[in-house]
Formats: sequence, C-alpha cells, structure tokens
Amino acid sequence: MANFLVEDFKKIFQGKDQILAQIIVINVSVFIVFNILDNFFPLSYWFMLPGNFLGVLTKPHTIFTYMFLHGGLFHILFNMLWLYWLGKIFIEYQGAKRFSAVYFMGGIAGGLFYILFNNMITGFGGLGGTTGLIGASAAVLAVVAAVGTLLPNYTIHLFLLGPVRMKYLAIGAVVISSLLDLSVNTGGKISHLGGAAFGFLYVRSLQRGKDLGDVFYKVSDFFKFLFAKKPKKMKVTYSRAKAGESKRATNRTSSTSSTTPSVDQAVIDRILDKISKSGYDSLTKEEKSILFKASNN
Repeated sequence: MANFLVEDFKKIFQGKDQILAQIIVINVSVFIVFNILDNFFPLSYWFMLPGNFLGVLTKPHTIFTYMFLHGGLFHILFNMLWLYWLGKIFIEYQGAKRFSAVYFMGGIAGGLFYILFNNMITGFGGLGGTTGLIGASAAVLAVVAAVGTLLPNYTIHLFLLGPVRMKYLAIGAVVISSLLDLSVNTGGKISHLGGAAFGFLYVRSLQRGKDLGDVFYKVSDFFKFLFAKKPKKMKVTYSRAKAGESKRATNRTSSTSSTTPSVDQAVIDRILDKISKSGYDSLTKEEKSILFKASNN
C-alpha cells in the first residue's frame, strides 16, 4: 500500500499542470503533521500570520505560510472541497498557470487586508495585536470570486437547491463567509473579503487585456529555475596515445588499399564470357579468386 501512495505522490508532483492536486495534498499533509506536532511544540505559532506590523516584520514568511494552516477538520474540509470544485472549472477555462496566480495572490491579498484592518480600524473586538490568521479561505474565495466573474451564467447543480448560476453562488459564498456577523472571527472574515476582491479584480483586469499575475509568473519561474535539476554535462576525454594509434591504423589501411593491384578489366570480361558459355563451375581456382577480388573492389 505504501508503494501505491508513493507512486501516486510522484505522479502528482512530477506531472505537468497538477497544481490543484498539489495544493490540496500539501494542505492536507500540513494539517495532519501540524496537528500532531502542535501537541508537543507550538509549531503553528511560527507559521501563522501575526496581527501586528512588528510580528509580520519578524516573520515575513507568514504572509505565505498562513494559508496552509487550518484550525479544524471542517475548516480544511470545506476549503478543499470548494477549491476542488471551483478550481477545476477555472483551470478548464484559464489554465493552471493563471489558477496559481489567483490562488496565491488572493491568499496574500487576504493576509494584507487582515494586517491593515487589524492595525488601522478600531471597534473590532475579534481583532487584536496578539491574534494570528490561519487558513486557505482567502485564497479559496479568490478562486470562487474569479470563477463567478469569469463565468457568471455558468450553471451548476447543487444538492437540495438544484441549478444555480455561478454569479449567485459566488455572491452567496462571499456574503455567508465574510459579511454575516462580523463579531465572530472578524480577522478571518476581513481576509476573506480581501481574497474575493482580488479574484474579482484579476478577472476584470484580464478581460481588459492586462494580467495582474505577471509579477507572480516571473517570481514562480525564477524559483522553478532555481530548484530545477541541472542536466549533467557529458564528460569527453581525449587520449593522445589512442588518437595516434587510430591515426596509424588509418594510414596502414590507406596504404594497404593503395598498394592493392587493381584487377584487369579485360581479364574479368574474359572470365564473365566463359561463365556465360560454360557456367561458373567451368572456372579454374585462379579465375574464381580473380572474380572474387574484383567483386570486393
């Protein structure tokens, strides 16, 4: 069974345009590992996004890593289900490259919204200087909003609800996850709005001929080049002794060929006439030898 899992992981991470599956596998793997290790050491603290500027300055990597952490089973379950359903649709129409840009840049935008509102707006009891942000919700909602903007009339069938157009599904997802009861999980809901806003603006900009993901593509290409396996250079060795022997052997062959006497054409014609009259068996041993040499030449 372990071998099957290893092979499946290899197919996911070595295959082309497998970014959706890769993100889901990484999120689930991180969730399992961190839930085990956090029982012994507060590992999540070093990867969640701090709610204050000083914390972000000391842990700048958290603007990226926070979106791979989740607080509970239902948190990651719903995020990954939404990502799988809507991510497949986006990739079908815009490709894996642009999906990556929407997901990761949407997550970063959500993190920035959280930091700015946490430090600039008062009155939100759920936001404090010692809190931290975790979860892929902002990145997922960026994808949801992007699909709703790109394909507003695309219809999907939901259990108990029936056919629903994508624009209504996206609006409903943003309202339910972000705008209802801001007194609970305020920081998270602010980040959801940031991610959804980026997804909407990304597609709108794309429809006007400008791709907001250009910088992201350059950065990702740089890291792909940095960690790509370099092809091994072919080592060529040159031996003067062997080269000399080869040259001498070539010279010997040339000299042998040049000293080999050419067979007289008149003699060959006479032998061929004899064969036509009396057959090959009528030739003498010497005539057969001459004919054989002539055929080799």
